[in-house]
Amino acid sequence: MSHTFLMQAGRWTLQGSWLDRDTMPVTVKGRILIAWSRDNWYTMVTRLNFPGIDRDEITLQYRGRLTSGDRQYTFVLQHSLLGRVEGEGWVAPESIVQRYWVLDDRQRRTGFETLHRLGENSYCLSSSIMSGHYLASTMEATVERQGDH
Repeated sequence: MSHTFLMQAGRWTLQGSWLDRDTMPVTVKGRILIAWSRDNWYTMVTRLNFPGIDRDEITLQYRGRLTSGDRQYTFVLQHSLLGRVEGEGWVAPESIVQRYWVLDDRQRRTGFETLHRLGENSYCLSSSIMSGHYLASTMEATVERQGDH
């Protein structure tokens, strides 16, 4: 079984918990849309919201390139909280791992996420944002493919 997340166009939902430093976990829900162009460029748009609390939605707009057979890729990201971001990803047999860093950032913020495949249409996501050497926030969620597969 090969990866379906990121490797194929599609719509996904996300549901889990978000934790900020020194706060209680809150519910996070989201939608992810992935599209591919003919020349092996992908776009991924993610919207995260926090039902039941007064907190702004987080949006992430990725653009990256992965050629067939490659296990490593790079991307750029416009993040509604972090601004302009660059990153890299690795496609492992059971997971997709991404690391990114915020451009021109005095706080030296970086991020890391792992999507571990649970099945053909579901993944477990674990992600964190760091500021310098400290964790600033973390998210754990399940990600599930929607619609026709």
